[in-house]
Amino acid sequence: MTNPRKKIILNEILFWKQNKLLPEHYCDFLAALYTEGADIEELEPVQHPKQAVLPSEKRKMILLVVGLCIAIMAVLALYFTMQSLTLIFTVIVGVGACILFIAAWQMARKKHLLAPIFHVLAAILLFSMSIRICTTYFSGNNTVLFCLIAANCVIWLLSGIKMKLLYFTVSGALGLIALVGYYIINLS
Repeated sequence: MTNPRKKIILNEILFWKQNKLLPEHYCDFLAALYTEGADIEELEPVQHPKQAVLPSEKRKMILLVVGLCIAIMAVLALYFTMQSLTLIFTVIVGVGACILFIAAWQMARKKHLLAPIFHVLAAILLFSMSIRICTTYFSGNNTVLFCLIAANCVIWLLSGIKMKLLYFTVSGALGLIALVGYYIINLS
């Protein structure tokens, strides 16, 4: 095969076949089409820089494990009372929540099934972090607690509307309704 374009195309087809980007029989058909029935074994497989990247399933599992570890740290942070440890755990949980939000956003763009789990984990981490900050630094101040819970509900509501996520929209709206109801009942 003297045409360099055909060689490039065949190398790409081999790459697709090696990395299972297309079903094997599709790759075989395309290779036979471009080699005009000749033997494709004469080509040496091309090493692409994309092969150094972790497969997407491993990445998703790593993100899930990291998310669960951060969630466990958030629960542990709720039980520690020393302010220095609380601050460290709060920062870790905050960073973890941001990482989970970014991972969930990327997965949601690809319509992946794990995206809702990451959304919910990140929302729970953010909520637990804000409650922990309130109980540590504003102990006994119900106004700050009320404002933080309302802020979380508003974030959930706006996120649900913006990303068209029903579970966030409903939880944010119900949370705000419950807060307003609680405020009205305690006012009278």
